Amino acid sequence: MTQPITEDTVLKTVAKFEVKYLQYLDEDGKPLGKKLPSFAKDTELLRKLYTDMARVRAFDAKAYALQRTGKLGTYPASLGQEAIGVGYGSVMRKEDVLVPYYRSTAGLMQHGVTMAEILTYWGGDERGSDFKYAREDLPIAVPIATQCLNAAGVATAFKLRGQARVAVTEIGEGGTSKGDFYEAINVAGVWRLPVLFVVNNNQWAISVPSEIQTAAETYAQKAIAAGIHCLQVDGNDILAVREAAEQALERARRGEGATLLECISYRLCDHTTADDASRYRTEEEVKQGWRREPMRRLRKYLESLNAWSDADEETMNKTIAEEVEAAVQEYLSMPAPKATDMLDYLYAELPEKLREQRDELARGE
Repeated sequence: MTQPITEDTVLKTVAKFEVKYLQYLDEDGKPLGKKLPSFAKDTELLRKLYTDMARVRAFDAKAYALQRTGKLGTYPASLGQEAIGVGYGSVMRKEDVLVPYYRSTAGLMQHGVTMAEILTYWGGDERGSDFKYAREDLPIAVPIATQCLNAAGVATAFKLRGQARVAVTEIGEGGTSKGDFYEAINVAGVWRLPVLFVVNNNQWAISVPSEIQTAAETYAQKAIAAGIHCLQVDGNDILAVREAAEQALERARRGEGATLLECISYRLCDHTTADDASRYRTEEEVKQGWRREPMRRLRKYLESLNAWSDADEETMNKTIAEEVEAAVQEYLSMPAPKATDMLDYLYAELPEKLREQRDELARGE
């Protein structure tokens, strides 16, 4: 008969771990403690972060409207999760590289990708991946978790070159179930790569809730097995996200390796324009999500500092609406791409059979 293994026989503890949680502001924008990050006193910076989140929210709303009128393809919004991308994007340097996934709109905008470029991509035109200002950022990844391996590859190049640059990538919590994710954090750990993995934990992987995605208590602890630093963050508290991301980037630049940040948020919208979240979520759950959303929280904090007013809100909304409309007009006025583009940018030298197809396409234009 098999005897159970117990502490009384051969077991001893060889390692212990913990996952810490970072939050500065409560749901009503009130500080939880006296010690806030130093930038929390910079009201001009906070006003900018608030405006940047508002810009993403307005852009998302317009993108949804365009999709509904047949002027855009399937689109994934970030409603309620704006603090994550704005938070980490606001501390990235120009020379860092963003390896985005489909819900990285806020991070892309922070790193210089224009609204018109993002619309062009989601309109099915690969010219939207040719970022004018963020030249080295990778294209948006729709396949799940592949971006993590790409980020590890970029970080490997930085390390081999001896450059103080960091690769930053973002992934949904559902994507952390994929092998690509585990492979990426493993190599990031063993090679001490300068890479930041941001897990956008918005509670739902399309219609699958967190409790049946993983048996782990947190997504952050997945980094422990890879031997890399991890932290769980209130993803609706932009002070916490920004501070955690900045420290992670500094660690990476000092050669101290990768970090995984689990940012806990809530998706207030459908997964994409092809989804109907009302089929799997209750109205009460969504109502609670609205109470925790990041813009309301930061606005209340700004108001407590006498740094925001209704007039500021009105002016901001008017300015952003004009910016978004200008981007939409730029997107809609783009000439259609050539049919031959899909082959012209695929190979340095086209194979013979594809050359024949290209010539046929060219004759049809």
